[in-house]
Amino acid sequence: MGLLDLFIASSIPVLKVLLVTGLGSYLASDSINILGDDARKHLNNIVFYVFNPALVYSNLAKTITYESMVKLWYMPFNILFTFIIGSFLGWVVIQVTRAPVHLRGLVIGCCAAGNLGNLLLIILPAVCKERGSPFGSPDVCHTYGMAYASLSMAIGAIYLWSYVYNIVRVSSSKSSMEVEISNSPKASSSPSGKTWTEPLLSTDETGLTLPRDRHSITPQVVVSDKIKHHFEKLFKNMNLKRLLAPSTTGAIVGFIVGLVPQIRNVVIGDTAPLRVVQDTALLLGDGAIPAVTLIMGGNLLKGLKGSGIEKSIVFGIIVVRYVAMPLIGIGVVKGAVQLGLVHDDPLYQFVLLLQFALPPAMNIGTSYLEAFPLSFLLW
Repeated sequence: MGLLDLFIASSIPVLKVLLVTGLGSYLASDSINILGDDARKHLNNIVFYVFNPALVYSNLAKTITYESMVKLWYMPFNILFTFIIGSFLGWVVIQVTRAPVHLRGLVIGCCAAGNLGNLLLIILPAVCKERGSPFGSPDVCHTYGMAYASLSMAIGAIYLWSYVYNIVRVSSSKSSMEVEISNSPKASSSPSGKTWTEPLLSTDETGLTLPRDRHSITPQVVVSDKIKHHFEKLFKNMNLKRLLAPSTTGAIVGFIVGLVPQIRNVVIGDTAPLRVVQDTALLLGDGAIPAVTLIMGGNLLKGLKGSGIEKSIVFGIIVVRYVAMPLIGIGVVKGAVQLGLVHDDPLYQFVLLLQFALPPAMNIGTSYLEAFPLSFLLW
């Protein structure tokens, strides 16, 4: 296979995404205004509650079996590695750029999760259909590629709503709390210019007013108690409703249908009694990819007009997602192959590598955090 054929095969999926994204930006422009703010909001709700769950369920139920799950056991750990490494690099970006408090969770999310989800469902079928594809027969490549992409999307949705969503939510809550404290009329300033909400004076038993040692306000706490307190607070504040988002629910149903032979025989197959359920889910799921790409194009138009985000933050996230993460991913995946943790399937290894090299836009940003244009700007 020549270098030119390989370049064309890898470029076609990107061009398809860019064309649909460009169409979304055009439809959202002021002169056309077909895909305005309200239209994108309503379309996004349809994608989130209908198209995405149908897409995840239909592909998982059709392609995931017990045998394939045994072969793909490493993928959840690979995605977990991307989140851990990306979170650390995002923390570095925050320290270097001194990002505002209300953006810190979003920066970590963009670096950790990226656009882990629908994009694989666009790239893999397009690569498989190309004449110069390095992954063999188009039909076989498409079948296995959709299985890998569906599993990646399902696991990514679980991590996204259990980990990244709570990081962004806690960061936003902390920012709001600090703003309220700073605007509180009860707050007083010390001679050094620092604001304290605790009184700096105390009264002893004799009635004399004595200076109060601010270091004695909070008693010393053992490190283990602090860690325990943080974990308890995390589980207490974890939003289970978001954890069981429609995409996650669709993934659970898809796993059940695909892994239980009795249910699979009733729903999946040309002679299955309830095959109409699977066909309907496939029909709905096919609308998810173009719809979410059009929404992304419309949101990008808003980002290009000016997001108010420091350029250093944007540049830092781009370096993490486009330079650092792919290089680290090569080492992680190749190391897993050498250790025998990953079976010898070029397409499977390609998917594992792609999980480290996806753009930094987040599905959470697209769905719920429209107040933060960073996720729209960095696709």
